[in-house]
Amino acid sequence: MTRETLRADALACHAAALAAVDPGRLVARRLARAGDALVLSGADGRACAEHRGPVVVVGAGKAALGMARAVAGIAGVACRGGIVVVPHGPIGSCPAGIEVATGAHPVPDAAGEAATQRLVAAVRGADARTLVVAVLSGGGSALLVAPAAGLALADKRAVTARLLVSDADIAALNTVRKHCSAVKGGGLVRAATSAAGIWALLLSDVVGDDPATIASGPTVADPTTFADAVAVLSRHLASEDVPSSVQDHLRRGVAGAIPETVKPGDPLLERTRTVVVGGNRDAVDAAAALAATRGYRVDVVEAPLAGDAADTGRALAARLTAAPRDGPVALIAGGETTVRAVRGGRGGRCQQLALAAAVALAGESLVLLAAGTDGVDGPTDAAGALVDGGTVARATARGLDAARALLATDSHPLLAATGDLLRIGPTGTNVADVVVALRGAC
Repeated sequence: MTRETLRADALACHAAALAAVDPGRLVARRLARAGDALVLSGADGRACAEHRGPVVVVGAGKAALGMARAVAGIAGVACRGGIVVVPHGPIGSCPAGIEVATGAHPVPDAAGEAATQRLVAAVRGADARTLVVAVLSGGGSALLVAPAAGLALADKRAVTARLLVSDADIAALNTVRKHCSAVKGGGLVRAATSAAGIWALLLSDVVGDDPATIASGPTVADPTTFADAVAVLSRHLASEDVPSSVQDHLRRGVAGAIPETVKPGDPLLERTRTVVVGGNRDAVDAAAALAATRGYRVDVVEAPLAGDAADTGRALAARLTAAPRDGPVALIAGGETTVRAVRGGRGGRCQQLALAAAVALAGESLVLLAAGTDGVDGPTDAAGALVDGGTVARATARGLDAARALLATDSHPLLAATGDLLRIGPTGTNVADVVVALRGAC
């Protein structure tokens, strides 16, 4: 197989992964209309709840608009508006009077805060006949922003920005977010006490598909505590990097002066139903299936990717080169790694992973694609990168040192120069990252 064929096949696998996690398609697998009833199905496909009456749709995240459109279409005349918050940028409309608002991601802004106030008001305004359907996906933690009493938006922005450039994973980051918020960690359930109930449809972007981590769990019980949030900050940030107001808020929480987030067994949760409609494994399985149809022997990495991006890239490269050489091989993986960014470095976790793999695979006849399913990798214009055995040589020819760029976490400029960035724009979905590594017959 030529390098061009391998690259084309990798792109086709990535496209298949994105198609499999189309938010509208995933919602339609779990929500249906049966006569005058709206019916919710669980992961086993069996009905777990029914509702007859009005519906208000609220939500936040990169896939929230597509999910809300699907809910509105299924609910039909029962849908009585609502609001979803999505990232700034070109947006479309939503039927049934559902407002589409925007906010900043990954660091929240005033627009997101104002939109969240309107969202909470819509939930509080739902009466005993009205069901709240919450559609939540990756990105929801930043877009659904309501600082806890005593904290300001600036406090949340500061601690979020600093944790994002640390080596804290998403679960750790969201532990802090939940304990600095009035809406996360079950807070939305507290706002819905007058409603008929809440059905939460979640599109997972986190390893393990934990509903308490997805969008920081606004509709579910939170197993973490104020003490856990303090431990996260102690582990990942210096004291001077944490606003004093946040430190004081968390200390008061540990002392019991501030109520904890909603905990398992809380009666508020009795009228809540939560269903994960899809996640990273759907994308991985679709990429693997497409690779198999193109003649590759497929090796799916069962454990979700996590930990340092560069280490993960090197490990995947080693696994691919060690595979039997009696035919074409496809190595498919998914998850979310981390990067501890060096000051001045430009890139994202997928670009860092891909560059590390490119260094390890220099001269080999193979390719590796690593990309975020949301179309965004870190604070860049790329979803990730598609590298091959010639990436390092192309960089060297342009006077660039791949190993040095890797150490500086400065992958983006180098991969732009080598023509290996994958730019597809926002996809309207978000289930973490997918890696497709292909090797032809040897």
